[in-house]
Amino acid sequence: MIRYIKGTLEEAGTDHIVVENHGIGYLVSVPASVAAQLPPAGGSVKIYTYLYIREDLMELYGFLTKDDLNIFQLLIRVNGIGPKGALAILSTVSADDLRLAVMTGDEKTIAKAPGVGKKTAQKLIIELKDKMKLEDMYDDAQAFAPSAGGAADAAQEAVLALTALGYSDSEALAAVRRVKVTEGMDSEDVLKLALKEMLAF
Repeated sequence: MIRYIKGTLEEAGTDHIVVENHGIGYLVSVPASVAAQLPPAGGSVKIYTYLYIREDLMELYGFLTKDDLNIFQLLIRVNGIGPKGALAILSTVSADDLRLAVMTGDEKTIAKAPGVGKKTAQKLIIELKDKMKLEDMYDDAQAFAPSAGGAADAAQEAVLALTALGYSDSEALAAVRRVKVTEGMDSEDVLKLALKEMLAF
């Protein structure tokens, strides 16, 4: 209903902000990680929002990127995780690190969020594993645009090659994620750069 709000930052707390737009102050609940990325009070902000409505409640949840908003919407569809729980997870783990944890079955990372136990983390992994993609973990979205050809395939093949060499799924994903995959690179190019990344750590 309200896709985003663009206006003046009037107030910022650890878990909420107030954005003024045309004389209306919108109270928006945000992950704790957002606070460090906000401008000073009086600055201009654009917050992507999700309007949560119940019979006795109407709340706005906000994020600095569409990606964080999309992850939030995936999280609240998991049985047992409401908006507050999803916000707690995104306050503890970034969207990309959450993808990595889900794709590698890393329940410990997810369970670090307040109010999220081992069973809930396991359920989250089961329900979201098929809804998250490797290419979504890269900062350079253009590398995985449809026109980029086999860039995403090259990255996925490099991950498989690293696991075949004995590295764990999480190690392989993390290494390939650090590589800037560009158009024209094949899996061998990605693999070489990923191996350099692994040796550097």
